[in-house]
Amino acid sequence: MPGPEVLLYGLPLAFVAGFIDAVAGGGGTITLPTLFFMGLSPAQVVATNKLLAIFGSASSTFQYWRRGHVELALIVRLLPPALIGSAFGAYLVHFVNPDAFRTVIGVVILGVGALVLVNKRFGLEDRYPGLTARTLALTLPGAFIIGIYDGFLGPGTGTFLMFMFALAGFNLVGASGNARTINLATNLGAFIFFLIGGKMVFWIGLPMGVANALGATLGARMAMLRGSAFVKWIYGGIVLVVAARLFLGG
Repeated sequence: MPGPEVLLYGLPLAFVAGFIDAVAGGGGTITLPTLFFMGLSPAQVVATNKLLAIFGSASSTFQYWRRGHVELALIVRLLPPALIGSAFGAYLVHFVNPDAFRTVIGVVILGVGALVLVNKRFGLEDRYPGLTARTLALTLPGAFIIGIYDGFLGPGTGTFLMFMFALAGFNLVGASGNARTINLATNLGAFIFFLIGGKMVFWIGLPMGVANALGATLGARMAMLRGSAFVKWIYGGIVLVVAARLFLGG
């Protein structure tokens, strides 16, 4: 078991991860390797990461919600399929090797990122039409499929959620706020599961969670202050990082 000195680098990295995750998702690409480097077992890494992620996702969700960037009427309809999909994805892991799909998902997420960046107006204007039939036809199955991916493999879940909300008409600030809210719900579900498993290292996860929440608060406020153009380029960078992790099998 590592000593308390690991927090000297764990806390600042958790802060950075919270900032990035609140803007464009992908914070786990920082916190997961950090926890591995600390010397935790794979089971402890996954469980402790969910503990600290709860802090960051709750903090950023609150910041977006209080400024009106969370569409609750839509979110409450998307939570059930997202949670059911996540549970189903976790079940599939017992029968299908997720590693076989890493390269495919990596290519898909690069395509998503390219589409966002190449289309100069994509995600810069809020064109959300409300709870129309088209909106629900896109987002209900989308939430279920992304939920399956979250439970089955995971990296880039927030990135895919942001893309889905942007397709539904939200600008990227609104897409980020809604994506963080869905992520909070799926994190809570996973948190309960891992809490029962008893693998969380609380003396690491709790202080890193506070640092993650502080970074997420700053990231959400920066995203809302700087607007969708700022989020768009951070999003593009996160796409590259997540794709690299998938290709390399991290």
